[in-house]
Formats: sequence, C-alpha cells, structure tokens
Amino acid sequence: MPPRDDDRPDDTRLPSDATEEERRQAGDRLRERIYATFTALAVLVALNGHGEHLDAFNVLWTMVISVVGVLLAGLASDFVSHMIVHNTLPTVLEFRHMAAVASRALAVLVVPAIMLLLAAAGVVEVHTAMTVAIVALIASLAVVARIGVSRTGLAGWKQLIVLAAIVALGVLVVFLEQLAH
Repeated sequence: MPPRDDDRPDDTRLPSDATEEERRQAGDRLRERIYATFTALAVLVALNGHGEHLDAFNVLWTMVISVVGVLLAGLASDFVSHMIVHNTLPTVLEFRHMAAVASRALAVLVVPAIMLLLAAAGVVEVHTAMTVAIVALIASLAVVARIGVSRTGLAGWKQLIVLAAIVALGVLVVFLEQLAH
C-alpha cells in the first residue's frame, strides 16, 4: 500500500536524512507558496489603496482569482519545463506532484479569507481586514523563508541575514504597490 500524503515528509517536517527528491519536492511546495503569497500581497495592497468603498466579497474574489491564476500559470510552467528537461510528458505521479504543489499553495489564502469574511459580516472594517491579511502574508513569508534557510547549513547569523532580506523583499513589494497606487 503506498504511503498516504500525511505520512510523507513535507516542507515543515522534512527529516534531516531526506532524499534529494524529497528535498526538491519540499522546495517546489515552498516556491509555490512564495509565489501565491506575493500575488495575494500585491492584490491586497493594490486594492487597499482604492478608497473607502471596498466590498469585502469583491476583494476576496479578486484575491482568490489572482492567486488561482498564478498557481495555474505555475502548473503550466512546471508541465512545459518538465517536457523540455526530460523530453517527455510527466508521469501520472509527477503530474500529481505538480498539481498537489499548486493546490497546497492555496493555504496562503486562509487568513486573508477569514479576515475578509469577517469584514463582510461587519465584524471588522474592510481596510482593517486587509491590513491584518497583509501583515499575516508578510509573516508567512518569514515562516517560509525560515523553513528554507534552516536547511541550508549556513551559520546562524547568515541565516538571519537571508531571512531579513526575504522579509524586506516582502515589505518592498508592499511599498512598491503603495507607490503604484
């Protein structure tokens, strides 16, 4: 019987003796989460600058569609890259991994979706929900970056520098989006 998905190592519990393939797959998952996070950040920051009359459902819909779009683009990119590198179509198992990587990255939408649904219910203001979501997304970038740098074997101070640089990049995205709007 093949191992279930929850029995396999993932990006948060990758064992130190993980194979190169397991490490590559964990890297794939982290990469897609980063893409999805930056996409959600860009959408939220851009919309947050569009005045006082934002509808929480419209913001949520726009964010979900944008993130799904970037993940589908990533899936298409992985598919084409595989064909170029391996000169063949992906196997069913390889395609399943590609699809799982894309679908698992949707997890970045959880906190923003909860906040926007709370805003739609009138519990918080839409801009407050979006601000909390933006902060949560930047924090999730820090967590993903921490997972990545913890596996590099770099000295602690070098890991801290890399981590700070990645978080600074997330803040820069927010700043650039603010400038654009």
